[in-house]
Amino acid sequence: MAATVFRTSRSRRRLGLVLSIATLTAAVLLVLFPIYWMVITSLKLPREIYRMPSLWLQGVTLINYQNLLDQKGFLVAIRNSFFISATVTVISVLISSFAAYSMVRFRYRFRGLIGKLILFAYLTPTSLLFIPLSILMARLGLGNSLTGLILVYLTFSLPLSTWLLRGYFRGVPRELEEQGQIDGLSRLGALIRIVLPLSAPGIAAVSIFTFTGAWNELLLAMVLITSESQRTAPLALSYLITSDTLPWGPLMAGAVLSSVPLMILYFVAQRFMVQGLTTGSVKG
Repeated sequence: MAATVFRTSRSRRRLGLVLSIATLTAAVLLVLFPIYWMVITSLKLPREIYRMPSLWLQGVTLINYQNLLDQKGFLVAIRNSFFISATVTVISVLISSFAAYSMVRFRYRFRGLIGKLILFAYLTPTSLLFIPLSILMARLGLGNSLTGLILVYLTFSLPLSTWLLRGYFRGVPRELEEQGQIDGLSRLGALIRIVLPLSAPGIAAVSIFTFTGAWNELLLAMVLITSESQRTAPLALSYLITSDTLPWGPLMAGAVLSSVPLMILYFVAQRFMVQGLTTGSVKG
């Protein structure tokens, strides 16, 4: 009897393991297939792209990448996107660190209301604000400029960064700061030398989210940017589509080139990303 129960339990564990592996494999294939399709399409000749879709390459060509880089000035768009995303990330993390710290450690009137307003600002759809923001940037003389686009992106990244960093800062014991102040640190010194280093995984996660959001944003760039020299990578890709013509080869080549910086960023910072998300979920 005991042997029968043991074999039944063992069979159930094996069946559960097989089902788990099958589900995980299906999920991985579902995620990776669009990336695989994008890459192989970017390496096909135009006449091969419009034939019957094939999962395999008949031959490899870089003509789509050559056309994109030589004729469309796509490297300028990549440079603009990198400059905007990096600037937005640095400014957003710097300002939101002080804002989140003040909301966690200081007591003042309307602190709870300010926190709710920050969350409300983040939850406000971009589609409701792009017209007022475009008018504001035009009146400030910042329309069709990278500076104006950076300021607009900050209006959306700052609330998210502040809200996320609140959870990480709240998880840092107050006693550590008090001990540092006893040893001679000021409040600012305690923030820089104690709180920020202990919250480094969270700050890294917030930085990656901010950079990714600024890199992938299209709607605001489409409204604010008109000149070719100021275009971002997503905007430059959208301008490849003319009328009802879809140049799939250059489009997929541009998508691959636009994805490479983000892939490198996530690959390098994946350890901090996972640790930061885990810390925020437990301590926030």
